[in-house]
Amino acid sequence: MSDSTTDPDENARHNAKMKKIKAARDKMMETKTEEKGLIIVHTGPGKGKSSSGFGMVMRSIQHGMGVAVVQFIKGNWETGEKSFLRERFAEECRFFVSGEGFTWETQDRERDIAAAQNGWRIAKEQILDPEIGFVLLDEINIALRYDYLDIDEVVDFLLHEKPVMTHVCLTGRNAKPELIEAADLVTEMTLVKHPFRDGVKAQKGVEF
Repeated sequence: MSDSTTDPDENARHNAKMKKIKAARDKMMETKTEEKGLIIVHTGPGKGKSSSGFGMVMRSIQHGMGVAVVQFIKGNWETGEKSFLRERFAEECRFFVSGEGFTWETQDRERDIAAAQNGWRIAKEQILDPEIGFVLLDEINIALRYDYLDIDEVVDFLLHEKPVMTHVCLTGRNAKPELIEAADLVTEMTLVKHPFRDGVKAQKGVEF
């Protein structure tokens, strides 16, 4: 059995290829000099939208940035990330819950609208606070989808009032086109397979 690691010609070709890739990469990176606070959107039917957002919360805390989380829709659902941040990182991360639950649970549109608008009020306060560098608006896309919030107002605020260096991440499926257009970074999570379809309920540590 041949071992490519002992083939001088193979190694030489690999090294030459990697040098070309590195040179091209270094040249590209020389042009990337701008710094700015990003508008980030995580959407799509697949799992991982909030999980990715909370991953950035962890990174931001480690970098010494002030962080705020405003949860729309999920309400009093006891998630691992909420308990973890409130109990262990209360000073580093402000955690707000505005929603009372998913719309099919409250069955009261007026209450849902009031909760979403209160969440948006809190979100704007956190985004404008100079001590905060990263804000996660978890499941706000659901509130926007049902028109609990005015998409034009949200987009206008993010584009014209958000501090230049503040990052804002908005999660939830069915992100509106106006938000996608305004965002700097958009990721769509694609659903390939999910155990819920096979009758498996949400699992601790995976779903919440």
